[in-house]
Amino acid sequence: MTDPPAVAVVGGGPAGLMAAEALARRGINVTVHELHRSMARKLLLAGRSGLNLTKAEPIDELLDRYEPSAPALERAVRDHGPDWLRSWADDLGAATFVGSSRRVFPEAMRAAPLLRAWLRRLDGLGVRFRPGHRWCGWTDDGALRFEVAGADAARLIDVEADATVLALGGASWPRVGSDGSWRAILEARGVAVEPLTAANCGVVVSWSDVFIERFEGEPVKNVVVSVADETHRGEIVVTRRGLEGGPIYAASRAVRHEIGRTGHCRIRLDLAPDLPIDRLRDRLASPRPKETRTSRLRRARVPPVAIGLLREATGNRLPGDATDLAKLAKAAPVEVEALMSIDRAISTAGGVSFAALDEHFMLCDLPGVFVAGEMLDWDAPTGGYLLQACFATGAAAATGAEVWLGG
Repeated sequence: MTDPPAVAVVGGGPAGLMAAEALARRGINVTVHELHRSMARKLLLAGRSGLNLTKAEPIDELLDRYEPSAPALERAVRDHGPDWLRSWADDLGAATFVGSSRRVFPEAMRAAPLLRAWLRRLDGLGVRFRPGHRWCGWTDDGALRFEVAGADAARLIDVEADATVLALGGASWPRVGSDGSWRAILEARGVAVEPLTAANCGVVVSWSDVFIERFEGEPVKNVVVSVADETHRGEIVVTRRGLEGGPIYAASRAVRHEIGRTGHCRIRLDLAPDLPIDRLRDRLASPRPKETRTSRLRRARVPPVAIGLLREATGNRLPGDATDLAKLAKAAPVEVEALMSIDRAISTAGGVSFAALDEHFMLCDLPGVFVAGEMLDWDAPTGGYLLQACFATGAAAATGAEVWLGG
């Protein structure tokens, strides 16, 4: 009787753990090698204020949110979509609900209870965990090489595996492990990897010292952010270096494309989205004796931080005409210099090119090596899309590994 095949999963995040579960359920010996001493640190970080697992929307609508549109990614998400993911979470005892924005959360909201239940399940399936293992590549004879921290010094160990699933994340939030160091290893093997860039992140704006001193950390509530033909509504926050917040993160892909195309990007802020321009103009018209432009804006219920943004947009030269002032408040220009650095981004774009993979997520030039999760060259906004694709590609890579092993 022959022993079952052994698969090494490198990376203990959502994609890696999902691959491990799928493989272990098929009777395959699985070992998860993770850089840190605990699993899924980025999942825990993402779930601090509510773990948004997926988005309960029609599959074609959901798939439109991913870029680039790769057939393998589309198949993975179709096969392991929101209904599948909700059923998986329910089976873990982490029953889910759909919020008003169609975002799907565990009833407990937080990531920790779900992760604890998941790790118990994986342990029961016989999955072995090797924390503190930094992947260094392969030996000359094809074994995986890891650096393992010791009491006195790090040591290198070599691991034989019948197949490997790489799920090492992108390069955002490197303190939780996804530092992108795998890119050099794969490129040295001839694997096509698109540059890793910040995604779902804030934007850099050169504010005046006066504006920063007064408004740093101030939220701008109920604003519409426009970039090219995209609009995103919600709350943004002024930071020392620029702007953060949900609408900014959602617009970051368009900002990145515009900067790549022209070298700069101008976004526009509608600071009174619920007020038609003619009504806003009427509120700003007929100034009272000795009333300043700032006073007129305050009388029109424009908050101080929004007035500050209007002054920044005009070099502190607000127009006096009511129509011009209303137009400005409905489309205040903000010159964006760059996206925030990748280490401050929620996710990354770029990664292993789908052209380097077969339909089963196996690297064409490295037979038996499969790739899943944020390592792959796809981008999506927040709102459940990121985790959905990580779980789906992890499951799909596991299926690919089983097929390759002859299952």
